[in-house]
Amino acid sequence: MAKGLHPVVKLAKKTVESYIREGKMPKLRKLTPEMKERAGVFVSLHRHGQLRGCIGTFEPKEKNVAGEIVANAISSSTRDPRFPPVTASELDDLEYSVDILTKPEPVADISQLDHKEYGVIVESGRRKGLLLPALESVDSVEEQIAICRLKAGISADEPVKLYRFQVRRFQ
Repeated sequence: MAKGLHPVVKLAKKTVESYIREGKMPKLRKLTPEMKERAGVFVSLHRHGQLRGCIGTFEPKEKNVAGEIVANAISSSTRDPRFPPVTASELDDLEYSVDILTKPEPVADISQLDHKEYGVIVESGRRKGLLLPALESVDSVEEQIAICRLKAGISADEPVKLYRFQVRRFQ
């Protein structure tokens, strides 16, 4: 197991490696305080500095964060529609990031957002788009919202509800 990684990142890494190599999920033994909480979680995979998978939940679906990490690590490595499933030959090149989200809160307007501090959820009816905060390629709140609209299929002129959240990012 990789030394120096935070336990939540180790769990994501162990999950992906176990699932890709053996088709199995790891057994959850010792849970850290973060892993016992209930929260939305995103697991991001990068290979050679490029995104290789990113799937998550903005509201908890599992019993705890550990369960969210396991489910989303598997989805990030095998079910991100932007990429083919991760292969065993790629495992040594992967870098992992785990974001644990705070509960989303509604905001009145974009003045309450900051693309470096807050992730954003854009909602119109049943369509929702989410973007994590502090992404290297995103330079403004307006760009963050535009990406969310695109992800959710919400046109630029449709009225939307905005929500913000913060993350604890582990790498």
